[in-house]
Amino acid sequence: MSKGVAITGMGIISSIGNTVDENFNALINGKPGITKIENIATIHKNEIIVGEIKKTNSELILELELPAHNNFSRTAMLGTIAAKQAVKNAGITDINKYSTGLISATTVGGMDMTERFFYDYLESEENRRYILAHDAGDSTHKIANELGLKGMVTTISTACSSAANAIMLGARLIKSGKLDRVIVGGTDALSKFTINGFKTLMILSDTYNTPFDNNRKGLNLGEAAAFLVLESDEVVKKQNKKVLAYLSGYGNANDAYHQTASSENGDGAFLAMQKAFKVSGLKPEDINYINAHGTATPNNDLSEGRALIRSFGDAMPDFSSTKPFTGHTLAAAAAVEAVYSVLALQHGVVYPNLNFKTPMEEFTIVPQTVLKEKQINNVLSNSFGFGGNCSTLLFSKS
Repeated sequence: MSKGVAITGMGIISSIGNTVDENFNALINGKPGITKIENIATIHKNEIIVGEIKKTNSELILELELPAHNNFSRTAMLGTIAAKQAVKNAGITDINKYSTGLISATTVGGMDMTERFFYDYLESEENRRYILAHDAGDSTHKIANELGLKGMVTTISTACSSAANAIMLGARLIKSGKLDRVIVGGTDALSKFTINGFKTLMILSDTYNTPFDNNRKGLNLGEAAAFLVLESDEVVKKQNKKVLAYLSGYGNANDAYHQTASSENGDGAFLAMQKAFKVSGLKPEDINYINAHGTATPNNDLSEGRALIRSFGDAMPDFSSTKPFTGHTLAAAAAVEAVYSVLALQHGVVYPNLNFKTPMEEFTIVPQTVLKEKQINNVLSNSFGFGGNCSTLLFSKS
């Protein structure tokens, strides 16, 4: 088995913390970041709860030292903060010294700004600058510009598996020799568009989300950004870099079952996991912890549970969903959970699946509900998106 692609840096901002350390402390101390909405003027603010970052756009602008007349969306600002953290954590002082790329995932893009000023565009030239920031790729280019990156820049948008596919593409570019180093991850801000959309789908919970619970009612939306630095063995060796963990395997599949629902037997999820095992050379029995997609929707948890049973049989590893902490952060979710997976490897912990009470009636597997310390060598992380976009990442100890 090859070690895989080295992870040398991480950065994150979410509702449970503004740094990697803050996020980890919240996870091990059981402190979720699900609250009422404060930063968005929505008619649903008293009906639902979310994983909101308690920083206003004005505060983010000051933190990033942006000019007053900028056209950064909230998505771009959160992404820039997390990407800068990751680059600093990797000890990179010259971003262009090696052939370096940026692959960022997003679904919201600049919607948070265009929806705010939509009705002003015809009357006011002042806010028309946000029209150019609407498309998903704009946030990626802004992140690249803030990093001073001159190499390859691209955007992935495959719904809730977006960041997993960004990470996977980055690894493949390194393995093929196209790039030496890739900053990979995702960023999404909360917006009225997504709140209204998920409300229409009737999959938002009016209380704390409860993954894999028989009485689960739906998900809590969240916002976050997270990025990892992937580097080739050659760069790691030349610079004597500290390796946090390895991305040892990855796979994606599409069961093309439904626009928003997963197949009831988890066909796409099962295929994604099998592909990841094949790439890594690992076997199901090598996995010590599964960071499940676990959205707490009736369809997802049933589909994913059945896929896990198909993949692991009676030898089910410890598994949990961390979305009760952060909410479902859409395109950022897989990157957020990649950071959490690496931290699980480094510290030997299985995070608790908060809010779980009643096992699902369809099967007997239950998530880990309290913090557990154990030796962890390999973590499997699942991310499944609308349209059947299923992706699995495998992380291994350095």
